[in-house]
Amino acid sequence: MLDILRLRVLAAIASQGSVTRAAKLLNYSQPAVSHHLARLEAETGARLVQRVGRGIRLTPEGEHLARRATEIVGRVDTAAEELSAMVGLRTGRVRVAGFQSALAALVPHAAGALRREYPGIELHLVEAHPRVALDLLRAGQVDVAVVFGYDDTVPDDIRATHLFDDPMYLLSLEPDQTLEGNRDSAWIAGCENCRREFLEACDRAGFVPPIAYTSDDIIVQQALVAAGMGVTTMPGLALRTHHAPGIEASAVRDFRRYVYLATYGDPPDPPATTAFVVALHQSIEATRPGS
Repeated sequence: MLDILRLRVLAAIASQGSVTRAAKLLNYSQPAVSHHLARLEAETGARLVQRVGRGIRLTPEGEHLARRATEIVGRVDTAAEELSAMVGLRTGRVRVAGFQSALAALVPHAAGALRREYPGIELHLVEAHPRVALDLLRAGQVDVAVVFGYDDTVPDDIRATHLFDDPMYLLSLEPDQTLEGNRDSAWIAGCENCRREFLEACDRAGFVPPIAYTSDDIIVQQALVAAGMGVTTMPGLALRTHHAPGIEASAVRDFRRYVYLATYGDPPDPPATTAFVVALHQSIEATRPGS
């Protein structure tokens, strides 16, 4: 096993042409350089230098090893600099997957703070439904997922931190509305894959909603409500991104979703990921999305 310190000494001798100048470059004493050189020759079983007059020159074996030593030392130094930059957050990358309203209402604030504090970190964002976001997280295609669920359970293989509760609101043209008070209203709902929890909430209220219009677009949903075509439910975080004039929002009792930040694998997270997580928590403290 070749010692990296002794390879560094040989590389310095090759670049400086003498033990004295190599010692000065490395900030070593001349006897220390000679000692490391002798130990390297003993380890390799090869004569690496020969004396010429008052100086030395590398043997063919020494020239070959010195070239390799220069490459090795350069790679080690580069790796150390890169790691130092990552630990110091001068560079890095964090990939984030999140649902639409989180990317609109939460992540930009966190992204701005991250850019100001650590301009060398690259931030990559992808919009994804929570199930897709968690699959991307498991596959190593993202580092962080901002997801929601309608209960307080999370998959066992995910490290999840509860961020806040996102209350649901009934949108109509009248204030102080309830689900049961709109049992006969025309309803605007999301697609069949997205309306399960809404239907369960209506079931708990004792009715089956007559769904007249289907759309997953909050702008379309609110436009229909504003036009008097029906009523709908919407999470508070989505309302922060768009709230059409004239629409009243009434909080729905016992109907909310839970927003989580998810990471994967054993802690600790990479420094850039940790920096984003901190920025996201600060964003939530500043904007108070659950209130």
